[in-house]
Amino acid sequence: MKVDLKQVEEACKELYIRALKMLPPDIKEGFQRLDKAESDATGKAILGTMIRNIKVAEDNTNLLCQDTGIPIYNVVIGSGVEVDGHALKQAIISGCTRATKEHPLRSSVVHPTTRKNEHTSGGRHVPVINIDFAPDAESLSIEMIPKGSGSENNSWLKMAIPADGVDAIKTFVIDCVLEAGGKSCPPVIVGVGVGGTADLCVHLSKVAATRPLGSTCADPEGAKLEAELSAVVNKLGVGAQGLGGDSTAFAVHVETAATHITMNPVAVNMQCHSARRARATFTPQGLAYGY
Repeated sequence: MKVDLKQVEEACKELYIRALKMLPPDIKEGFQRLDKAESDATGKAILGTMIRNIKVAEDNTNLLCQDTGIPIYNVVIGSGVEVDGHALKQAIISGCTRATKEHPLRSSVVHPTTRKNEHTSGGRHVPVINIDFAPDAESLSIEMIPKGSGSENNSWLKMAIPADGVDAIKTFVIDCVLEAGGKSCPPVIVGVGVGGTADLCVHLSKVAATRPLGSTCADPEGAKLEAELSAVVNKLGVGAQGLGGDSTAFAVHVETAATHITMNPVAVNMQCHSARRARATFTPQGLAYGY
């Protein structure tokens, strides 16, 4: 299958707009689940306001949140796909720029030292583009995630001591949730990376934080850890928007990687309650949008 890069550019523009305006069904279901279980009156009122905000935004095709985030595009190229990799990246960048320039989107991206804003939602190494490959697939998948700063500012890395075992991982995650408090606009998805190198571990924590609710870590030990942590975080009392209650997190997600015998990196990355994402899939049958 040969990819039409003009179609990719148009899709990447559309993905940014869709992600900012339409919350994925799994997150909406997560809100309903938390709302039913919330025992605190204030917490329940805050959740109600959040749920109404989602409906108003979608009814008026408006933004779910004013923060358009750091744009991230996750690309998976099937082995049956013919595409120029450099041209593909340029098409993604152009689509991101067009979304910001052609629609009333706030550009949240600036130079790190001068703070100059190019008003393209881009700059040096931004948008972030992650590329992976799928075997025996005649498809190209592009996922767009606008990662807001409220959640991204609550990111941590700890080079844990292997001898301290799994308990050190659990303690670190709980401490991070408590330190974040209401700053990540909870309820959140707590993304946890375990293993690898320092940079891989942080990347895995973001992969975990932006996974759909209901998905499970492919590593059985990671799945066990995320189930145990998910059962604990909503007993911490942080609650929706940090104002108390049972709804601190939708879930804790974990991703793991093999690591060195003398180290055990652990990273935590938060995803806020506006856990936005959108996906475009190109196949020989055409283009389909989803989450």
